[in-house]
Amino acid sequence: MAGAIASRMSFSSLKRKQPKTFTVRIVTMDAEMEFNCEMKWKGKDLFDLVCRTLGLRETWFFGLQYTIKDTVAWLKMDKKVLDHDVSKEEPVTFHFLAKFYPENAEEELVQEITQHLFFLQVKKQILDEKIYCPPEASVLLASYAVQAKYGDYDPSVHKRGFLAQEELLPKRVINLYQMTPEMWEERITAWYAEHRGRARDEAEMEYLKIAQDLEMYGVNYFAIRNKKGTELLLGVDALGLHIYDPENRLTPKISFPWNEIRNISYSDKEFTIKPLDKKIDVFKFNSSKLRVNKLILQLCIGNHDLFMRRRKADSLEVQQMKAQAREEKARKQMERQRLAREKQMREEAERTRDELERRLLQMKEEATMANEALMRSEETADLLAEKAQITEEEAKLLAQKAAEAEQEMQRIKATAIRTEEEKRLMEQKVLEAEVLALKMAEESERRAKEADQLKQDLQEAREAERRAKQKLLEITTKPTYPPMNPIPAPLPPDISSFNLIGDSLSFDFKDTDMKRLSMEIEKEKVEYMEKSKHLQEQLNELKTEIEALKLKERETALDILHNENSDRGGTSSKHNTIKKPQAQGRRPICI
Repeated sequence: MAGAIASRMSFSSLKRKQPKTFTVRIVTMDAEMEFNCEMKWKGKDLFDLVCRTLGLRETWFFGLQYTIKDTVAWLKMDKKVLDHDVSKEEPVTFHFLAKFYPENAEEELVQEITQHLFFLQVKKQILDEKIYCPPEASVLLASYAVQAKYGDYDPSVHKRGFLAQEELLPKRVINLYQMTPEMWEERITAWYAEHRGRARDEAEMEYLKIAQDLEMYGVNYFAIRNKKGTELLLGVDALGLHIYDPENRLTPKISFPWNEIRNISYSDKEFTIKPLDKKIDVFKFNSSKLRVNKLILQLCIGNHDLFMRRRKADSLEVQQMKAQAREEKARKQMERQRLAREKQMREEAERTRDELERRLLQMKEEATMANEALMRSEETADLLAEKAQITEEEAKLLAQKAAEAEQEMQRIKATAIRTEEEKRLMEQKVLEAEVLALKMAEESERRAKEADQLKQDLQEAREAERRAKQKLLEITTKPTYPPMNPIPAPLPPDISSFNLIGDSLSFDFKDTDMKRLSMEIEKEKVEYMEKSKHLQEQLNELKTEIEALKLKERETALDILHNENSDRGGTSSKHNTIKKPQAQGRRPICI
């Protein structure tokens, strides 16, 4: 009894010690997850759990977003989850999104999962028109999105109308031109066919490399007022702070790169930016809410930290991740090459099989025709033999009749005819008998010649039969399949280790390493410039092609601004956007 009471007490004490939990729903760009969180968990505990579940290591780009009274906010890592101003109704919902954007996606995004999440987020922002994208660039981006989803273009599979249900272009672009969905699909497919051989991660990276040069990529906009009460927009991105006219989100009026900002602070709703150059005036502005100022400062700190981090040597963790990524990329490249070889061999085998089947069918037809010819020859030989036999019998019969006629003539000659009339009649009969005998002899000779001719025809028919049988024998004894090339030996099993770095990691850069790295960077720059030139030519060609179908009255303000920038010779490079205001940075700020 005492033991039972003790066991019940221990069970009740364990039950009391179980922590209280609440349900959290995490929404990513392509999935939803639910977790049971302890009441005491901080934002970092939940964020780390989500990253572990996704297998994500490049955590510094992401955050958990929620909404407070139509204002976006991000979960703080050092604050309890339930202490945030979130709905207490379960499940508590957060959106796992990219909070900070890279300057160069190809260099900074290492993991494939990181690239994929950025691709999905940027694609949605372009389709929702949160990022302005010119029509010709929209078509090119759509072609890479199709490559990422469907793989290589196959005309037998990807037939007309296969993109009818896909959302690939912003509605603004579709409404701007007098083009049917079929016409848009035709232009997207034309570029899609050129991306053959690109894997999903490569197509997504090409998408990001084009999208990162768009003016509104990675910029968070906030409505502000300056000291005079003028309405402006503040843009925060990976390169710095930018001030925009509310009607023009493409070109900033002035910019403050992160390396030229000395201090950022706010007091209540007033926000202050102090440039590094003390000769430049301090810029102050007011936001609508204190919560907005907190969000602006949070984004500024995070972007500035990443800006400075990019300009230093990679940490050990990042170096290890890049080494693993290179190893994984090399492994995938080898796997793709192996699959390509297998596919090529399979296609060659199928072509050989089809050729052999065609030749076999042809040989069967030839054998059938030879059999038919042989049967016809046999039938002809039988008929000729039968006809020769009949002719021979007729010749014998005619010879017999000729002999009988000769005997009759001799008998008549031997008979004595006493009277003249009988003699005349007898002479007439003899003459008729001679004529008849002559005719019978000629007919017998003709029949004999005909019999000889029939014998000759029979001999030729039998010769033709012999040749037909010989040909049939050659066809049936001929080899059906040509000798096949020996199948190449299977590839060796996966290499147990793919060593890209030495046994011990060393991070001291030597002069030779720096020279080699500089040469590789210069080579990559030249290749990138050539690709960019070819890509720009393609974009200009498409723009010229669809320009005649544009409806001018449907152009938006951003379309007009983009066209004006293009006419002035401006580029979409975000670095140029920074450099122009920098040149103006030595003059007093007047907005």
